[in-house]
Amino acid sequence: MNQWLDFSSNAFIFAFALYCFAFIAYAIAVAGKRWSNRDPEKHKARWGKIGFGLTLAGWLGHLAFFVTRWIGSGHIPTSNMYEFMTFLGMAIVFAFIIVFLIYRNPFLGAFTLPLVIIIIAYASVFPSEVQPLIPALNSVWLKIHVTMAATAEAFFAVGFAAALIQLIRVVDFTRTDKVGKRARRWTEFALVVIIVIVGFLVAVFGFRSAGYLSEFKQTTVSVDDAGKETTTVKEVKYGLPPIFKPYNSEAVKVQPFLGMKEPLLETPSWMNGINAGRKLNTVAWSIITGVLLYGLLRLIARKQLAAVISPHLDDIDPEDLDEISYRAIAIGFPLFTLGALIFAMIWAQIAWSRFWGWDPKEVWALITWLYYSAYLHLRLSRGWQGTRSAWLAVIGFLVVMFTLVGVNLVIAGLHSYAGVS
Repeated sequence: MNQWLDFSSNAFIFAFALYCFAFIAYAIAVAGKRWSNRDPEKHKARWGKIGFGLTLAGWLGHLAFFVTRWIGSGHIPTSNMYEFMTFLGMAIVFAFIIVFLIYRNPFLGAFTLPLVIIIIAYASVFPSEVQPLIPALNSVWLKIHVTMAATAEAFFAVGFAAALIQLIRVVDFTRTDKVGKRARRWTEFALVVIIVIVGFLVAVFGFRSAGYLSEFKQTTVSVDDAGKETTTVKEVKYGLPPIFKPYNSEAVKVQPFLGMKEPLLETPSWMNGINAGRKLNTVAWSIITGVLLYGLLRLIARKQLAAVISPHLDDIDPEDLDEISYRAIAIGFPLFTLGALIFAMIWAQIAWSRFWGWDPKEVWALITWLYYSAYLHLRLSRGWQGTRSAWLAVIGFLVVMFTLVGVNLVIAGLHSYAGVS
């Protein structure tokens, strides 16, 4: 079995490397055509084919990782955050391949592949060891519910990528009125959100490679009905310098960083869980690192990032992007309805003897479904197309990511996976 798992790890690294090379090829197809002395369209087509070939080869390697890990572990590898996010990355590439074969647009690869790379890097933050499957997850409905829901979210991701390209494409940087400034500001903010996510990865991997570690313990005393006191001591480890320490906790070990020998702040009392301080601390470092990265990029570019990207998108029709985004979401919506709601409720009845229990993940899955229902309704019956439709697609995927990441790591529930940092 270890041989299967070793092969699986190598296939995963192989796939990730090919995705990175594919992104470079797509970037050359999009940006490099302006530097080509020959036919720009041939340049774009040639590098687009190279990017697609690398993407397809990477996806086959990713599929090999998935299958061999399944064989080596004895169960479908979607049972923890590492496995689910790697599967989501594979599903996004699959959705991209389908959409690319229909529309043949290399611009989509230049924006979708970075998203896949970020998701895979995010998955690598979590423990990758094979874990035994808990009884509640040992069901055929795990395979049906999780894989179909992730595939639906993958098509939502492709719709998001197309919508983001569309928004950057149509921004008019010559307008100085209030409408023009607002459009530029919100489009830039969407890019900042992505950079903050990258900042999270930079912070975690940076301090992890440096071997940073701090520890805190929290002591609580509870009294039962008979008046008997029970003292509970919980400990938590920080992989990032503690800006926030857990509420009502004391330091066991604080490794100094830039002269900071003690936590700067304490987590608010209403966030009194031992892990709440670590999660809030991770959010703080993600924002700090993301803002620093954004500032560095702005310093290098000397202009808004959207203004840097936009000129390379001049020869693409915004209506084509609008169509791609809508079609991708239209494919994902029925899959999400079946996988994330109907099949999930069937599994919940089998595992927990109830179809619906208002668990946070269930609530946010319903919110996601209602949101995309509204998107399709406005698109079809109200004629919402163009910029308004693109913003709905972008915001919708942010809702999806909160359902996947925020609910799993911040809100406790039956569906929650373990946190990090």
